[in-house]
Amino acid sequence: MSESSLYIGRFAPSPSGPLHLGSLVAALGSFLQARSQNGKWLVRIEDIDPPRELGGASALILQQLQEHGLTWDGQVLYQSQQSARYDAILARLADAGQSYSCQCTRAQIKAAGGHIRCAGPREKSGPAAIRFLNQKPVHGFTDRHLGNIEVGPELAEEDFVIRRKDGLYAYQLAVVADDIEQGITEVVRGADLLEATVLQIALYHALGAVAPSWLHLPLAVSKPGFKLSKQNHAPALQGRQALANIRQALAILGFGKELLADFDQVDSLLNWAVANWHISRLPRHREVQLELSSH
Repeated sequence: MSESSLYIGRFAPSPSGPLHLGSLVAALGSFLQARSQNGKWLVRIEDIDPPRELGGASALILQQLQEHGLTWDGQVLYQSQQSARYDAILARLADAGQSYSCQCTRAQIKAAGGHIRCAGPREKSGPAAIRFLNQKPVHGFTDRHLGNIEVGPELAEEDFVIRRKDGLYAYQLAVVADDIEQGITEVVRGADLLEATVLQIALYHALGAVAPSWLHLPLAVSKPGFKLSKQNHAPALQGRQALANIRQALAILGFGKELLADFDQVDSLLNWAVANWHISRLPRHREVQLELSSH
């Protein structure tokens, strides 16, 4: 494989708490996809929202990945250290007339039935968000697992926030900026971010960049519509249960449980999983329901 065609994937958790089984599925799926193609697998800490972050979570997340045999390439990128680059992109969009200030409140947006294009007066002072002027909206894309995805105009045509009213950088801006900076060739992540992909593709186009390919993994849910998450108090991954955790995550990704029972070491199981990984293994639906065992 030549350097120009090197696969580069990533796992990009936010440090709002420790990793749980749902985040392990996303990490493992992106890891297997990269390693099966002899590509690079990067880790990025998306720490741009201090009010939601838990002290020590970034270090704990990296420790949990290592305990589960998921070793990454290169240096970990921390979004909190990328302000100059984000500011340069915001300035570039502003200079090109591709963004504007917006002082609408959540109540105003809700009353208007959603925020597609800001129609309110532009105040001269006071805090304001910056929105991307979505003049060439993207209404669909191809997911490598789920096929053609079409998104309604209420989302696809939204002028989405790229810097929040409190001055913090918005997720949509930072994730696209960093995927471009790190040369990500394919984004592998949970299906909860499926529809928002069209907004990110629109921003790629505005920045003159080629969007990566997309692969959205099924979500681990405790019941339909309730994904395992920090907000839902999913239990943190324990290193002493790494082998059982990897087995459970592989089962969610479509590996038959009978294939996983013979392995008694994390490394040997991961090596086998890399050699036997293929997208076609993935369940054809967006959620996999499971019963969480209590420890």
